[in-house]
Amino acid sequence: MAAATAGDVAALFAALFVAHQVADHWIQTQHQADTKGTAGWRGRLACAAHVATYTATALVAVLALAWRTGLQLAPGALTAGLAVSAITHYIADRRDPLRAIADRTGSGVFYRVNSGGINGAYLLDQSWHIGWLFVAALVIGGA
Repeated sequence: MAAATAGDVAALFAALFVAHQVADHWIQTQHQADTKGTAGWRGRLACAAHVATYTATALVAVLALAWRTGLQLAPGALTAGLAVSAITHYIADRRDPLRAIADRTGSGVFYRVNSGGINGAYLLDQSWHIGWLFVAALVIGGA
């Protein structure tokens, strides 16, 4: 694949973002959502199962984009970009790492806000994922 254009990266980001919304809010099971942040192997396995379906959804979205637009994908770049997304998604969804990052960056108080319609942990989780989706789009696009 030639160097990515801004349009390629934008289209890849859009596909990954759509897949994120579908996978995180529709495909994820209630068991995965309730268990993925718990201690021990039960939590780790639930999180891994969620990340597997999440990554499969992202793969389908990116392949659909490539099929319909003719976007050329390098298999290695696609694999690396999806790995960036999967690994960072797992880190955040295990809960403790994201909370620790929030504490270290001065966002710990916001992380713990859960009132008046604001859920700081959810908002920081989603912004973490979206930031890494941009990185994944750059990697997949070969930028």
